[in-house]
Amino acid sequence: MTDQDIETLAPVTHEDVFYSARDGLRLHAADYGRYDPLTRGRLPVVCLPGLTRNTRDFHDLAMLISRDPKAPRRVVSFDYRGRGQSAWDKDPARYTITTEAEDILNGMAALGLEHAIFIGTSRGGLIMHVLAATRPGIMAAGVLNDIGPVIEGAGLAQIKAYLSRTPKPADWAQAASVLAEAHGKSFPALTDADWADFARAVYVERNGKLTPDYDPALLEGLKGLDLNTPLPTLWPQFEGLGAMRLLALRGEHSTLLSAQTLDEMKARVSHLETHTIKGHGHAPILHLSGIPQILTRFFASVDKTRRH
Repeated sequence: MTDQDIETLAPVTHEDVFYSARDGLRLHAADYGRYDPLTRGRLPVVCLPGLTRNTRDFHDLAMLISRDPKAPRRVVSFDYRGRGQSAWDKDPARYTITTEAEDILNGMAALGLEHAIFIGTSRGGLIMHVLAATRPGIMAAGVLNDIGPVIEGAGLAQIKAYLSRTPKPADWAQAASVLAEAHGKSFPALTDADWADFARAVYVERNGKLTPDYDPALLEGLKGLDLNTPLPTLWPQFEGLGAMRLLALRGEHSTLLSAQTLDEMKARVSHLETHTIKGHGHAPILHLSGIPQILTRFFASVDKTRRH
């Protein structure tokens, strides 16, 4: 059997879709369950990753959602410009949340997505805040994964410090070990197999070497941040999100989203559903630790609300 035969027999999990941003940059999305008749008639799910992350963060979750035996849904996850399979921008000044929000709108239009449940991890949740203020009609409901309207400077400082010295491991085993060493205290729930999967989401092989899967110029925006000055808050935008069904997840050991901020979010949006994920830091890994079950119940509640 040839490699081509094996590839032909391999199950198709998703479609890689490429589309153009308004400025012509080639961007990528991973589309699950698009042509499955069982997903039709249900709200699709749009997944937005963190600052330096990509669609692979959502692969296992997207497989679970799109193949749910009771209520399968179409799932689309996006690579922002400069990440994953999307092209790198020649002008790093365009690596902004507002530009990325516009890219998501263009991607949704290209994929025929008019209305969806959004899941935003970290930066993805900030993009959701922008969309709630500018195009709320596209959002049927939202899931904020370890992000809110207040970003803790200490947590951002940790991210900045880690990204500034991200190592380039020699092989995949070392990649998993590096990540476990760097993040293990915040993620005691993860197994060796989970760290190996994590490595495959973070790194990519280029020219025989493993490297983080993003444009290094993306980090230029972090260099000028003065973390001794309080960061701007997004309470008005968050209250815009509160006009829809909303779920917030917080990692037990998160330093970016504080328990106090989560309490204030609940006080301002009384119907906000919140869960603290034990054994996780920033940001909880969405296919682990019972999170898919939390999301499935939330999706069902959104469906029920729409029917009434």
